[in-house]
Amino acid sequence: MKKLLIGLSVTILVSFSCKKNDVQVFFETAITDSEKIVGKLTPEMLWKFGRILDWDISPDGKNIVYTVKRYNLQKNNGNTEVFIIPSQGGTPARLTITAESESCVKFSAKGDKIGYLSSLSGSSQIWEMNPDGSNKTQVTYVKGDIEGFDYSPDGSKVFFTMRVKTDSSAQDRNPDLPLSTGRVYDDMMYRHWDSWYDYSHSHIFIAPIKDGKVTDAEDIMKGEPYDAPLRPYYDLNEISWSNDGKKLAYTCRKLKGKAEALSTNSDIYIYDVTDKTTVNISEGMNGYDKYPVFSPDDKMICWTSMETPGYESDQTRLMVYNFETKQLKNLSANFEQEAISPVWDEQSNAIYFISGINATYQLYKVDLKSNSIKQLTQGGHEYIALLRAAGTMIGTRMSFSRATEIINLSDEGKEQQVTFENQNIYDNIRMGKVEERWIATTDGKKMLTWIVFPPDFDSTKRYPALLYCQGGPQQAVSQFFSYRWSLQLMAARGYIVVAPNRRGLPTFGKAWNDQIAGDYGGQNIKDYLSAIDAIKTEPFVDSEHLGAVGASYGGFSVFYLAGHHQKRFKAFIAHCGMFNLESQYASTEEFFFTNHDLGGPYWQTPKPKSYSFSPHLFVQNWDTPIMIISGENDFRIPYTESLQAFNAAQLRSIPSRLLIYPDESHWVVKPQNSVLWQREFFRWLDKWLK
Repeated sequence: MKKLLIGLSVTILVSFSCKKNDVQVFFETAITDSEKIVGKLTPEMLWKFGRILDWDISPDGKNIVYTVKRYNLQKNNGNTEVFIIPSQGGTPARLTITAESESCVKFSAKGDKIGYLSSLSGSSQIWEMNPDGSNKTQVTYVKGDIEGFDYSPDGSKVFFTMRVKTDSSAQDRNPDLPLSTGRVYDDMMYRHWDSWYDYSHSHIFIAPIKDGKVTDAEDIMKGEPYDAPLRPYYDLNEISWSNDGKKLAYTCRKLKGKAEALSTNSDIYIYDVTDKTTVNISEGMNGYDKYPVFSPDDKMICWTSMETPGYESDQTRLMVYNFETKQLKNLSANFEQEAISPVWDEQSNAIYFISGINATYQLYKVDLKSNSIKQLTQGGHEYIALLRAAGTMIGTRMSFSRATEIINLSDEGKEQQVTFENQNIYDNIRMGKVEERWIATTDGKKMLTWIVFPPDFDSTKRYPALLYCQGGPQQAVSQFFSYRWSLQLMAARGYIVVAPNRRGLPTFGKAWNDQIAGDYGGQNIKDYLSAIDAIKTEPFVDSEHLGAVGASYGGFSVFYLAGHHQKRFKAFIAHCGMFNLESQYASTEEFFFTNHDLGGPYWQTPKPKSYSFSPHLFVQNWDTPIMIISGENDFRIPYTESLQAFNAAQLRSIPSRLLIYPDESHWVVKPQNSVLWQREFFRWLDKWLK
């Protein structure tokens, strides 16, 4: 197997000239001799991993361009560079060495150029280079920062996205107060996930390519106070060209303020480049509609769709619209699983997609004539996304034990790994065994539970165990690789990790996924206790030293368990959890979520049952050490929820610790903040469980 050459070096030293200054950037990529001796995953080692981000396949299917982000832990930053590799595997070639991270790599229509975004000139613009990395040239000079782009298949134009100011600020209305910092809002959605509304939205621009330059860009959403792609992720896969380059399909939720906060109703819009008209082809479908993809013959378009309004975790269906017959078909009508990342075959006869089954994500194929669906891959992994060109299909895949890599997939599902970004690390550390268990629940069902063992597991010894509580709440405990919530890292620290796919998680049928709505402290909590009760009877588990950890809904679960665990656990860790469901309802931003899952506002009569599960109502039962973590920029579950919980524990004289980040949100993403998170995480657990 070929390995990335950069993974074989001890240290990457990048030297170049930028803005008239010589710059040297160091990225530690190889593990040290002391790390090799230990041979186990550590928090610091996770920041030596190269992280594959953007990727694209050439029009002839022969090459893959992709980006890898590496970090400098000491400098608390990272840098992203561009690589190219044959789609059948081989030695990758590095195409960029700059102080400015490159992103959004795209092959041109003919494959003779690679486009990418760079801030080398001071703002994020589209640049191009030859496939060998030569002749790097800036091709856009627009005012502002381009956030994403893609070439039209005919090569005549591009679309790109950038933020456009659509409303006036307080400073605009008071020009004599330029130093004032106040924000004035008259509607909801004034903040979202981790940022305040800045009176601007992401818009789509289309521009012709003339003599290698992109000029005369036109805003196809001019004057509209909406985002495309949708915030907060701004996923470029929500926009796609027709194959003749005459139409552009995009996802947009054309709602504002309160209406946006209460609805998941995004639609699929098609913009005609010639006559400059826009048509909504999913009108009347009131859930999320996303990820449009034209068929190769442009006679059809498929997209993913959720049926239930206001339910962000509804089953994702695969829809196909025929432009000639005006008929819409649900290909998932007899399929209770999700449909993710659809791609067409070259004949427009079939669609390949990713779907979850039993806490794994696999490749599937649906035949449009027979409407038959076939699973093509199996195994303990999670496919993330697909691309296809000229009969070559490429996917990205990860597992508990392996970070994201690029995989070549045959039409029959045969898998060939293309990249080996972190093989130098895997070759020198031991990962723990992952075991699948099916555990009986209190209502007579079976629940898949992952057990992750320490790397040097000895069945004659007894280990402390951690119950991992999943977030979402509807997010499968699949074969995910995390750089912070790493189950393998927990196992490497000497813990048996118990990760149940409790009620309210996908990949086990619609009923299993839907059950949790309105029942937050009900059956799913019983499922958690069933899992830990089953595993703690094993002779290798120290039943007197059990902990429970989780974030988001997992944080809520920990808070709830703290009042109901009946002496099972000796330590808890809750990250950004909901503590008081009434205050959470009134302080979040997307109210469709709380309306669906909690049953509506707490002031209605009768009050929804969900509020009776609020963890703050059971603090009188707390008796176990608890650590609480949050970020001040978390607007989904505001950090005040964590402060309430910590203060309650302190006032009750329960051993407790608060880790609060003024510069993080729902996630902890800065390198040193992440390592601090993990160090404090294990200090707390080791103190009470070892």
